[in-house]
Amino acid sequence: MSVPVDELTTRARDVFRTIVEGYLQTGVPVGSKTIAAGGFGLSPASIRGVMADLEGLGLLTHPHTSAGRVPTETGLRLFVDAMMRTAEPTVEERAMIEGSTRGPVEDALAAASTTLSGLSACAGIVMVPGRELRLRQIAFVPLSPLQTLAVVVGMDGEVENRVVDLPAPIPSAALNEAGNFMTARLGGLTLGEAALRLAEEVRSGRAALDAAAQSLIERGMADWSRDGAQRPVLIVRGAANLIDDSAARDLDRVRQLLDEIEGAEEIARLLEGAREGAATKVFIGAENKLFALSGSSVIAAPYRGREGRVVGVVGVIGPTRLNYARVVPMVDLTAQALSQTFQRQAG
Repeated sequence: MSVPVDELTTRARDVFRTIVEGYLQTGVPVGSKTIAAGGFGLSPASIRGVMADLEGLGLLTHPHTSAGRVPTETGLRLFVDAMMRTAEPTVEERAMIEGSTRGPVEDALAAASTTLSGLSACAGIVMVPGRELRLRQIAFVPLSPLQTLAVVVGMDGEVENRVVDLPAPIPSAALNEAGNFMTARLGGLTLGEAALRLAEEVRSGRAALDAAAQSLIERGMADWSRDGAQRPVLIVRGAANLIDDSAARDLDRVRQLLDEIEGAEEIARLLEGAREGAATKVFIGAENKLFALSGSSVIAAPYRGREGRVVGVVGVIGPTRLNYARVVPMVDLTAQALSQTFQRQAG
């Protein structure tokens, strides 16, 4: 249930804001006496009445061991969208973020993630622009009659091992022929480019290959080029920040969160949702199925390359009780700094 902020009275908004800000700062429920001591001019009994109304709207809840209140995920969403007063990064924080994004792109991405993690006390994440391996050498090693292992070496020295399923047994000689052909004729190309080159050579009759070798290459190239284009590349820094004093009381939640972070493809799908908007996006708890069990939040923003095209996403993963007012501007600034780095180096 979503509650428009203008449906709350001024008194209710003030009490609600105080509770949310107090909880995000301390991590403990906020009681009526604490609010009354803040100079509201209301008695604890009157404040409790307002708190009860807010709880009835689904914006607050109270742990059974405390008389104080904490915001629900619905309440946090209302606060972030309509009531939060952001705190711009300090001069020192701005200098750290902008300094981390200078230098070669790959270094800037890793450094930005590390810096954002350190400043936010969350796990920093960067979704890197997809890049396909450029082929230098390929060899096929038989595993079984219907499977072979492709050892793919990239121009940068990166090595990938991929299992290829075979429709029928292929002789060792055909495996060697396929590997030698790909190394000699497709070297220096991305997997996608190699697939197109191969199709052209087969059409023109220039690919003088054994039928079994040709089938193996075509099957491998189709799978690999599709995989290379879809596979997410994530940089995650500072996952240990998620294990704080409060987390020690809820180890199951922490284990669940760390397992979720290991699921790079799932996180990448979540971050794809941040590519579509111009502004920083906040995903709170169960709003996203991936983090529904661990009760975590994600703050993410797109960064852009040449002609303003979105090339990736940067952000943080943390508990729902994080300092949104401080971290949202940090993520936004990091995205802007990365955009400048990409545009500068693209030019």
